[in-house]
Amino acid sequence: MRYGKSHKAIEQLTAEQHRVTQEAGTERPFSGEYNDHSEPGIYVDVVSGEPLFASSDKFDSGCGWPSFTKPIVPEYINLLRDISHGMIRAEVRSTHGDSHLGHVFPDGPPDRGGLRYCINSASLRFIHRDNMESEGYGEYLDQVEET
Repeated sequence: MRYGKSHKAIEQLTAEQHRVTQEAGTERPFSGEYNDHSEPGIYVDVVSGEPLFASSDKFDSGCGWPSFTKPIVPEYINLLRDISHGMIRAEVRSTHGDSHLGHVFPDGPPDRGGLRYCINSASLRFIHRDNMESEGYGEYLDQVEET
């Protein structure tokens, strides 16, 4: 599957999705669709469709945003230095869509690598495990827990 940023995909974004992915915005904590989401499947970039995170790597960090321990394909994630808001952080962006996703912090579960990818729901589209094959993501089924 080929992934990329297109004007058509950007035109179809909601105002919130556009603000988050294209303007490096942040949704309010505990307001995102996937914060408490626990179904099996994968989360893809809402702009490009590139696979980003698996439900089996999602955990409840209590921070108010979906949190993951690692990306599905590390090459689909770019980390950029972010010095906004008086902090030094690592911004997480998708490689092909160049969507702002969130930030990564070194306070994740130590037994799972120690990272917390803190991601905005507005930058994601969820694909349920049952639909992964038909939507072209079958090669990632081994990264999702059984239902």
